[in-house]
This record gives sequence, C-alpha cells and structure tokens, in this order.
Amino acid sequence: MSAPPANIQGVPYRPKAGEIPTAPGVYRFRDADRRILYVGKAKNLRARLSNYFAPLRSLHERTRRMVTTATSVEWTVVANDVEALQLEITLINEFSPPFNVRFKDDKSYPYLVVTLAEEAPRAMVSRRRGIPGARYFGPYPKVWAVNDTLDVLLKLFPIRTCKDSDYKRAMASGKPCFAGQIGRCFGPCSMRVTIEEHRENVDRFVAFMENQDRRIIGELTQQMRDAAAVQDYETAARRRDQLKAAESFFEKSAVVLGDKVDIDVFGIDHDELSAAVQLFIVRGGRVRGVRSWTVDKELDVPLGELVDSVVQNAYVDGLQPPAEVVVPELPDDAAALETWLGTLAGRKVRLRAAQRGDKAALLSTATQNAKQSLMLYKTRRSADFTTRSRALEDIQEALGMAEAPLRIECFDVSHLSGTNIVASMVVFEDGLPRKDEYRRFTIPNSSDDTDSIHQVLTRRLAYLARPSDDEAPQTAGDTADAAVDAAASERRKKFAYRPNLLVVDGGEPQVAAAARALEESGVEGIYLCGIAKRLEEIWTPDSDFPVILPRNSDALFLIQRVRDEAHRFAITHQRQRRKRDIGTVLSEIPGLGPARVKELLRHFGSVARLRTASEADIAEVKGLGPNLAATVYRHLRADGVSSPR
Repeated sequence: MSAPPANIQGVPYRPKAGEIPTAPGVYRFRDADRRILYVGKAKNLRARLSNYFAPLRSLHERTRRMVTTATSVEWTVVANDVEALQLEITLINEFSPPFNVRFKDDKSYPYLVVTLAEEAPRAMVSRRRGIPGARYFGPYPKVWAVNDTLDVLLKLFPIRTCKDSDYKRAMASGKPCFAGQIGRCFGPCSMRVTIEEHRENVDRFVAFMENQDRRIIGELTQQMRDAAAVQDYETAARRRDQLKAAESFFEKSAVVLGDKVDIDVFGIDHDELSAAVQLFIVRGGRVRGVRSWTVDKELDVPLGELVDSVVQNAYVDGLQPPAEVVVPELPDDAAALETWLGTLAGRKVRLRAAQRGDKAALLSTATQNAKQSLMLYKTRRSADFTTRSRALEDIQEALGMAEAPLRIECFDVSHLSGTNIVASMVVFEDGLPRKDEYRRFTIPNSSDDTDSIHQVLTRRLAYLARPSDDEAPQTAGDTADAAVDAAASERRKKFAYRPNLLVVDGGEPQVAAAARALEESGVEGIYLCGIAKRLEEIWTPDSDFPVILPRNSDALFLIQRVRDEAHRFAITHQRQRRKRDIGTVLSEIPGLGPARVKELLRHFGSVARLRTASEADIAEVKGLGPNLAATVYRHLRADGVSSPR
C-alpha cells in the first residue's frame, strides 16, 4: 500500500501514525517518477517509519536528503521479521535503490547444503551451486541466518560438519577431528557413531528440512517423559535439549517455498463498494515483486466473480503468468480462465485456491496486506475534506433535508441467538468519527430486532427531551462529589447533542420502529433513514420506495462507513459481554478448571446451546462425569443464565 501526499506538518506525504500498521514489513520511499529511492525493513513499521518523519533538522544529512527527495512512502506487511529481511534483500537486488547500502555478497545467496554423495555426508553453508549429489535448502537472506539455523538443527540431528581433509585425517588416524573434539562435529570422524548410524541421522536431517513436520515436538516431548518415567535422566536431558532446539527452529523459521516454485498469489479484500488486491509475485521460491491496487465496484459481485476480473486485469497489461496462480476462491469459469492464462504463458497454467500449507500461509499474508490497503483507502477517502463535504451535500439532497447532516448518529443491534442483546451508537461529525461520543446499550429483554431498535432509540432520545443540566434544579445530593458530578454532567451534555440525522442498520421494519420511537419522544427536527445491506438501499419513514444512491458515490460510501462502524462497535461489545458472562459463571463452579470450560464450549459449539443443555447432555462432555455435570447444571440455573424465551 502507498501513502499519497497529505497536508501534514513536515514532508507533505507523511502518513498519519494510525494509518501505518504495527506489524513487521518492508517499506519503500519513491520519488516523483516512482523510482525506488530506499528500501528498509522493520519489526514494527509504525515505530520505524516515525523516525524518518522527525523534525528535518534532527535527521542525519543523508537521511534528510532522502526524505526530502522522496514524494511517497509505501509498505508491505509480512508474517515475521525474517520474511521482512528476505523481501528487503530481494527488492534491493532488483531495484538497486540509490540510498541503500549495497550488500557485498549480493551476487549470490547462502544455502544450507548436505553433501549426500559423500561417504559421510556433511552439512555446510555455501554460495556455490552445482555440488554433485548435494541437497540444497534456501536460499537464506544472510549468512548468519543459515548459520543460526544449522546450529539449531545440529542439536536435533547431529551430523558431520568438518572439512573433507579433517574427515580423512581423522578416519586414517583414529583420532577425532578438531571439530569433533570441541563438540561441533558428530560424524564418524568424531568416533561416536558408525558410518551407517551417521547416514541414518543424515536421512532424518534431510527429511525434516523437506517437510519441517511439527509433529517432532510431540514426539520429543513423549520421549522425554518416557525416559524420565524409567529414571533415564541422561536421555531425558538430551530429549529436553532437542525439544528446545525444535521449538527454537519453528519460532525462527519463515515460510519458504521450494527453490523451483514459481507462483503468483492474489490476496483480495472487498466490501459492497470497493476492493483491494495484493499480488505477491514468487519466482524461485522467493517473493520477487509486490503489486497492489484498489478499485471502486459498480456492482456488488461475489468473491469468485471478483477473482475472475482481478486475474484478467492483472495479466492483460503484459505480466507473464507463472505455472500456478493462487487465489482466495475459484471462479465459476476457472477452466476457461486457466486456458486463457495458458495461452498467454505458452504452457499449462493451474489456477488453485490454497487451503493449507506454505502457499495458504503466503495467501494469508497477501490477504492481510489487502485488508490493510482497503482500510487505508476507505479512511483516506472519507478523511478528505472536499470529498466529505460533497458526500454530506449529496445526502442532504437525496433525503430532502433542510441542511447538511453535520452530526450523524447510527444504531445497530447485535445478539447471539436472542441472547446477550446489545446495541451500539456511533457518532460522525463533519463526516468523521467521534469515538469519544460512541455509546453502548444493554437490552435485557426484546422480542426481535425492531423491538430492540425501538428500545434503544427511546432511551437515546430521552436525553434530548430532558432539560439541560444548567436548567435542572439543584439538589443536596448534587454536591456530594463535585468531581464525579462534573464528569457525569459533561458526559450528559455530550450525549444531549442533537443529531441532524439518525441512521439505523436495516430496512423498512427497522426504520418504522425507529420512527415510532422518534414520534413518541416528542423530539422534532431530526431526520431518519435506514440502510438495507442487501442492495445498499436507503429507506426513509412512510416511503414506499427506497432512495437509491449511485454505487460509486461519496454519499453512499459515507453512509456505508457509518453503518459498518456501528456494526463493528456492536459486535465487539456483544462478544465481550458473552465472553465475560459465561466465563465468569463457569469459572465459579467447583471442579471446573480452564481445560474443562474450554471442552464444554467446544462440545456445544456456542454459549446458547450450553445454556439450554440438559444434565444428561452436559455429562456427555469429555472429562465431565455425572456428578460434575449435575453441579454445572444446577449452577447455571441458580445464576439465572438459562436461555430466555
């Protein structure tokens, strides 16, 4: 994603701090001609990039020159800092940015090599390809990265590391090689294993590097416990050290595709109006390029149809398709699309939706970047003053309002199968969110969504019908705690601000319920509408037909963002209540620890089902006998958490 110019103090293209993710990634500074000036990596993109946007006088002269020469900055989120390092090296070697320090060893990458053709194969670090019979793993971004990997793996699979000359000398003399004497070589030259035993260790080493199967952690854990059970503490200690090495390896390892893998990975995130695409171009198992773009959608097409359009647009401008293209979902005409791609590539091209494995992990990373791009696009679009002003004017005209809706309040209801019913109110002023004035509502009982909307609007409008705090009569209790009263008074004043427009999430039924609450409150001069998600149509009270705003209009974009924010706020509150509610109740039951609580929720699949479960149903849960099941059943009923009617 990229950061276009913005009117912020300092360099004009400086992004807002909240727009930059805190994840690891790679960033690029570009000049006016889109040439990459500098590539860098960071464990925390937001923290790292903030250093470049410090006061110019405090920057190093070379850094200041780079920052002032650049006209934009963009970044790519990756899964971890190791992947960031790999992508950084790839971009530096491809684009040769003038402000980057050139790597001295950038003409070749280091590999982890196992010389399988030798009598006693050894593991080593090498940049030279073409060793007869050797098995290569990598490439790695730097020598220290592959050395660290080798050190960890030797604790798991001890094999030979000494030079050929040292090996031959040791085998001829019967005296361990020097590396074997200091515990760095575990081949036959160390005089600890035979050639056959060493070959078995090498085979396990290679098999693990090919598959990187995490089941080895469980196997080592079980072996450690078995050895400890028979008081073989030396073996248990060795397995413990190997277990630590295995855990360390998986923590440090990045997802790396095979050396010969050429694929394109499309990450896509979309909503009813917009879509963001992140394309990872993988050649030789490495990410060789990243492309991203955002588009406005005229129609709300499903993901499969969107994939079809995205892939066609990506390759129509000359990009050569690889042998495999990974997408989040296959379109209906996947076979035809494969044929078309094959015609462009001059060979067979496979289109697939990765579900598991390394390719699925890379797809997840690309999708994460697409989500960030879409969020950034929507935030910046709604933050632009001219765009906001036009959107508010269009809403005023479409709804027949006397003036532009400078204060919009939107309401949404969330529940889980009729339980834990909550609602949210979000506030937008001048087209921007006022999060300090958001409100949450708890609804004890409700018959349906329309009843919930009516209750919430009634409670909210009651504040507008009340006299202000300045007009309210003083009582003796008002001075009991001046600080608390002042804070409460300030909150009431904010809550009493009059909105120009009330928006509810829903169509005709929800709007009718809200209109009834507005009429009953006696408050006048407030306009009301609802947005129905299916077709993004705007409903007003007593109207037989909805208001249809153009799909690419800023007015619809703003209303949609207001609705989405209310939905997000309601869902978050509902989930927090649900977790706190059932978690608190279950944790108080004697004999029910965290593991059994987790098993209960896993078994029933939802809190609602657990609440309605019978004593016999609860007894079927793994780890719960009849007595404990009876205790859980009685406790749930005693605390009044049975399912409401």
